Amino acid sequence: MNEIQGILNKKYRFLEKSIKDMGRALVAFSGGVDSTFLLKAVRDALGRDNVLAVMALSETTPAHERHDALRLAERLDVGLLSVEGQEMGDPDFLANSPERCYICKKIRLGALFQIARERGLDFVLDGENIDDHKDFRPGIRASRELGVRSPLSEAGFSKEEIRRLSKNLGLPTWRKPSYACLASRIPFDNPITAEKLKQVDSAEEYIRELLSHAQVRVRHHGDMARIEVEPSRLETIIQEDNRKLIAAHLKDLGFKFVVLDLGGYRTGSLNPENPPV
Repeated sequence: MNEIQGILNKKYRFLEKSIKDMGRALVAFSGGVDSTFLLKAVRDALGRDNVLAVMALSETTPAHERHDALRLAERLDVGLLSVEGQEMGDPDFLANSPERCYICKKIRLGALFQIARERGLDFVLDGENIDDHKDFRPGIRASRELGVRSPLSEAGFSKEEIRRLSKNLGLPTWRKPSYACLASRIPFDNPITAEKLKQVDSAEEYIRELLSHAQVRVRHHGDMARIEVEPSRLETIIQEDNRKLIAAHLKDLGFKFVVLDLGGYRTGSLNPENPPV
């Protein structure tokens, strides 16, 4: 066993112990890399009857993420409850200030705590990892205020470590691209609407399938769509056939201009340079 694997195994034993001490838990589940890894650990540590996965759904949820979450929960033999997220009914969320994520998390996690109380579950857990603290994530503040536990962060797991252990555990999410709420595609202070979210979701789904599941973001700048893909896919996306197909499809969705960001995909490209403290 190499040194890195030894460190990961030590972290995983710490994770298992911390979860076993919880008794019964609700896991905020999205079907992504982190929450799937966490759900696997909680299911193994506490048993099926002591864990419930809950997925909050709204227009901000990519369609493919809903399907993935259902399949993963079934594979992990965990009960999955889908609830309707209420953030789209909140004027402060729709105004899309830099506090958008904080507002959404407060609403969604508040609902999860209510479910936990009704079902006699002792803790609400999320898949936050230590890398999340390197980005602008106001939602973390909401989690802390409400008392959400983040076992992966507490155990010191990075995203890369979670992927590595996920592979060892046979989880199909180990190499799954990172995804985020569709509202993150709309620049701050530009109002969020169901129509914009649908445009973005449809555009990304089309490009993802055309480029064989590439990591892609379509940023919504009014009548302009700005496409971000992994740098390794830039040559592929500008091939004449792909370029014409993507431009035509996105214009059919309502965009007048379709541009490619030569900087490539990167997380948080719409985040403020000087985020509020």
